[in-house]
Amino acid sequence: MNAVAAVRRALRPHIRRARSRWRRSLLLRVIAATVALGVLVLLVVGQLLLQAISDSLVDSARDAGQNDAAQQVKNTLASRQDQNFDGEQEFRTWIRDTLNAMHGPSDDPLRYVALRKQLDTSPGPISDQSLGVDASAIPVDLRREVAGNPDRLVTAVLTLPVGEVGEAVDKRVVAVGNLVDLGTIAAGSDQPVGGAYELYFVYPLDREIDILADVQRTFLVGAVALLVLIALVAWVVTRQVVDPVRQAARAAEQLASGRFDRRMPVRGEDELARLGRAFNEMAASLERQIHQLEELSRVQRRFVSDVSHELRTPLTTVRMAAEVIHEARSDLEPTLARSSELLVTQLDRFESLLSDLLEVSRFDAGAAVLEVDPIDVRKIVHRVVDHLRPLADRKGSRLLVHEPRGTVIVDVDARRVERILRNLVGNAIEHGEGRPVDIRVAMDDVAVAVGVRDHGVGLSQADVRMVFDRFWRADPARARTTGGTGLGLAIALEDAHLHGGWLQAWGEPGAGAHFRLTLPRSSGQVLSGSPLPLVPADALVAERS
Repeated sequence: MNAVAAVRRALRPHIRRARSRWRRSLLLRVIAATVALGVLVLLVVGQLLLQAISDSLVDSARDAGQNDAAQQVKNTLASRQDQNFDGEQEFRTWIRDTLNAMHGPSDDPLRYVALRKQLDTSPGPISDQSLGVDASAIPVDLRREVAGNPDRLVTAVLTLPVGEVGEAVDKRVVAVGNLVDLGTIAAGSDQPVGGAYELYFVYPLDREIDILADVQRTFLVGAVALLVLIALVAWVVTRQVVDPVRQAARAAEQLASGRFDRRMPVRGEDELARLGRAFNEMAASLERQIHQLEELSRVQRRFVSDVSHELRTPLTTVRMAAEVIHEARSDLEPTLARSSELLVTQLDRFESLLSDLLEVSRFDAGAAVLEVDPIDVRKIVHRVVDHLRPLADRKGSRLLVHEPRGTVIVDVDARRVERILRNLVGNAIEHGEGRPVDIRVAMDDVAVAVGVRDHGVGLSQADVRMVFDRFWRADPARARTTGGTGLGLAIALEDAHLHGGWLQAWGEPGAGAHFRLTLPRSSGQVLSGSPLPLVPADALVAERS
């Protein structure tokens, strides 16, 4: 068993490579299918042809044997029938000489002969005799047919032991049987010394078998040569189709990798040439559209960046004027005092939006950089909780922190991680419907995870797929206390990716939502998992129940 297992282990890589080659090579599959169909056709046609040739050879041997037997009976045996013999001994001598004459030379017999008393009759004065064939091996069915047809020769193809006594071997033969009447009467005797006997001529099919073997060998050689030719033709024909397909696949892969200048070589005017031209036209159109989109994206990013920077100066001026008015609101009429408060509030929102737009511009331009320092993540979590606790108190939500004992040191940009957590906890408070918000911290040898779980309105699967899109809002008509811009989660996702981490979301309508931030403990590490499950434990319990 160990040897078998070792052989299997040794063969397994080769089997995998063969399977991979089979799946990836259209040329190989087409050639294999063509050869397999060719083998099937050759087997069917060859079997039919060999059977027809075999039947023809056997029929010829049967006809030749029947004609020869009829000639022997006519010329050798019938010529001396109705002859009187002086006693049984002379009659037996005549029978033996006649059988020897029919048999031919002993070293090269023309045929084998057997003589037997007619089936189901009493033994006669002549015992069963045979030359070169075992008379007792002649089947009973053949003997009955011979006995039942005294006026004609009966022919059968069968297997009989042929050869001298002690050296007989089974061979396929044509046996021709005839019922002969040896009814002679010895001179001076009133007792019959002859009667009805079965005379059999046996013709071996050695020559026909040799011919059929030669035909089979010739057919086998021709079949192998034809299969090689079929495989070669299939290879040539398939290459004419597969090569352009391979070129199209390579060009498509290069297009997918961003090399939009790649094209297929086009030759001729057939269907494959039309395919190549259509592919090249598609690639050219795609290249133009990609360039247009890239240019539009650059223009949009430049526009956002320029507008954000240009609005900074007037915004600063307006804020200074608003603050002057706001500080003097006690001297103003109630309506003007309220207007000054609204002005300052909206300026805060406007400034927050400009800050987010500038941050997005940095990400788009690839100018965002990390300032990594080792820090205890728990400290960042507590700063966020302390900052947002007044908002949670106004909403009626409790902020519950679940953290491991000891320090949770990780190399991060503290400012960016705090911005991520403020956004997540703030959203949880906004959408938590006054229910508790759980903040969990977990770690393992590679990663640190912070999960923010609320029990509010939740998210649908469609919302989960779009929640990190820019300017997306789950419910645009919903009033927000903090005045969101729709860019917070998009920026948080970019901050997580900048750290080489993950920011993922789970939600169910009416069951709340769970956002999980996973960061590598050391800068440059690659994440393979998270210490926290994305689907909360209470949600799994609810599903089971």
